[in-house]
Amino acid sequence: MAKRDYYDVLGIGRSASDAQIKSAYRKLARKHHPDVSKAPDAGKKFREATEAYEVLSDPQKRKMYDQFGHSGPGRSPFGDGRVRGAPGGFDFDIGDIFGRGTSGFSGMGLDDILNALRGGRGGRRGPKPKGSNVEYRLDLDFMQAVRGTSVTLRYLQPGKAGPAETLNVKVPPGVNDGSRIRIAGRGAIGPGGAGDLHLVAHVGSHPYFRRDGNDIHMDLPISILEATLGGAVDVPTIDGMTSVKIPPGAGGGKKLRLKGKGVSRPGESRGDQYVVLKVIPPEKVSKRGRKLLEEFDSIEKTDVRANAPWKT
Repeated sequence: MAKRDYYDVLGIGRSASDAQIKSAYRKLARKHHPDVSKAPDAGKKFREATEAYEVLSDPQKRKMYDQFGHSGPGRSPFGDGRVRGAPGGFDFDIGDIFGRGTSGFSGMGLDDILNALRGGRGGRRGPKPKGSNVEYRLDLDFMQAVRGTSVTLRYLQPGKAGPAETLNVKVPPGVNDGSRIRIAGRGAIGPGGAGDLHLVAHVGSHPYFRRDGNDIHMDLPISILEATLGGAVDVPTIDGMTSVKIPPGAGGGKKLRLKGKGVSRPGESRGDQYVVLKVIPPEKVSKRGRKLLEEFDSIEKTDVRANAPWKT
């Protein structure tokens, strides 16, 4: 299939200025770059626009294109893709001039491309592009994420020869699921240097702790007696065991706050722990126990549904 005219690809006229060429390419990159478009033909359209831009943004390449079009091996006016008698008395290949298959923007993220466009005319005429960023899944258990930890990874940097290297990474306390830890210069290696490595945290659940921001929540089972008379109960926290005082008459669902027993994150106030009371009645009651409970109920005469909303 014949290549489309580069001017048509960018949607510009043959007399377009450098600024118009750059603007047209910027719009197409934002539309078709694989970072933002999931269309099946997005990659093809992005590469086509990039090839057109890198030819038309370079004065020498644009001049050759205006003169010879898409001439190449087997289709050149000279029959073999080489132009003879060029200035300086040497021959050159049009494919080399157009840089087919060697796009300076190929493999770059959209943000990197837009930054390069702000700083220069073309991918090869401006600053050399850095390599792309790399994401790496980092699995942490609940307590590692809350307390912070150090992990050792075996990592082979893209574009670097040799065996995988060992990375010692310090994970700060308070990391959330989906948090990113950036390691500068450990991404893919490119002409202008390496991109960054982003460790994406995947935090596991805990048997009894739940996290809400910097706060910790947990359920505490208590007996009918403890709910009625109150008392002190030992409960776990992320720092270890501590004692919590249950007030008399505490109902199920009541929350007891343990100030400063939550998650500590750098630069933020430490969260709290909330203990949610769950009143657990006995599954079986003996005859004597039943008699005592009935006696207790007859003495106290408590109507637990007196303030129910359907009674108002």
